[in-house]
Amino acid sequence: MDFYAQRASNIRRTWGLIIGFLVVVIAIGYFLSWYFQNSVIVIVAVIIAIATNFYAYWASDKLVLSLNRARPATRAEFFDFYTVAENLSITAGLPMPKLYVIDDPAPNAFATGRDERHAVVCATTGLLAMMNRTELEGVIAHELSHIKNRDMLLMTIAVVLAGFIAIAANLFLRISFWGGGRRNNDGEGGVIMLVFGIVGIILAPLAAKLIELAISRRREYLADESGVLLTRYPEGLASALQKIGNYQMPMQHPNLATAHLFMNDPFGPKGTRGQGSAGWIERLFSTHPPIADRIKRLLRSGA
Repeated sequence: MDFYAQRASNIRRTWGLIIGFLVVVIAIGYFLSWYFQNSVIVIVAVIIAIATNFYAYWASDKLVLSLNRARPATRAEFFDFYTVAENLSITAGLPMPKLYVIDDPAPNAFATGRDERHAVVCATTGLLAMMNRTELEGVIAHELSHIKNRDMLLMTIAVVLAGFIAIAANLFLRISFWGGGRRNNDGEGGVIMLVFGIVGIILAPLAAKLIELAISRRREYLADESGVLLTRYPEGLASALQKIGNYQMPMQHPNLATAHLFMNDPFGPKGTRGQGSAGWIERLFSTHPPIADRIKRLLRSGA
C-alpha cells in the first residue's frame, strides 16, 4: 500500500470513528429525553460540553504552551529548527508557525493552535540535540501535517462529544439517585429499553474515552503518512521515531491534559508493548500507537 492509499484509508477510518461517536451521542440523547420525558436536560448537557471546551480550543496555543512550560525558540539559538520549519511550511503551503521549545532532555514534539494562522510547533531541547537534519525534517513535517489536517479541530470535536457523554451520564445518575425519571415503563418494551438504556449510559463514558483514544492514534498514523508525503523520505521520520523510542525516560513535567498532542507518549514507555493480553489492553488505552508499528508502516510503504 502506498502513502496516498494509506492516508485515504486512515481518513476514512477516522471519520468512521467520528460517525460512531455521533451515533452514541444521539442514542444517549434519545434515551435521556425518553427517560426524563424532558428534552431540556439533553440540551443543557450539550451546552455545558460545548462551553467547557470552546475556550480550550480558542486559546489552545496559550494553554498548551503554559501547561508544558514552553518558551519561544529564536532563530539564533535554534537555527536548524527555524530553517527546517520555514522550508517545510513553504512546501506544505502553510503560514510559518510560531516555534517554541521545552527545556527537557526527552525527545518529543507537538503542534497546536486553532487554525493554520494561529499554529505552534514545539520541540524539546532533547529532540533538537538528538536529531540530524534529515530526522528533524521528518519530525517537523509530521507536526505540520497535524496543522494541515486540522487535527486540533477534530480532537476538540472528539473531546466535546466525550464531554457531553460524561456530563449526560453524570446527570442521569445524580437525578435518578434522587428519584427523578420515568415512572411509566410502557409495558415490556419500556422495561427492556430502560434496562438497556441504563447499562448503556453507565458504560458510555468508557466507550467514549476509547473512541477518543482511537481517533488520537489514527491521527498519529495520518500525520506520519502526510509528513512523508512532504519530505518524500520515509527513512528520515522512521529514524527519528527509532531514536525517540530508544529513549526510556519520561519527560520531566508530563501533563495528562496535553499528552495526546505529543509525537510520543510524554509519560514514557509503559508495560510490555504489544505482547500478550497486557500489550493489547495497553494499546486500547493508549493515546499513541506503538512506535515499532509506526516505523514498520513507514518502511513498508516506502519500500
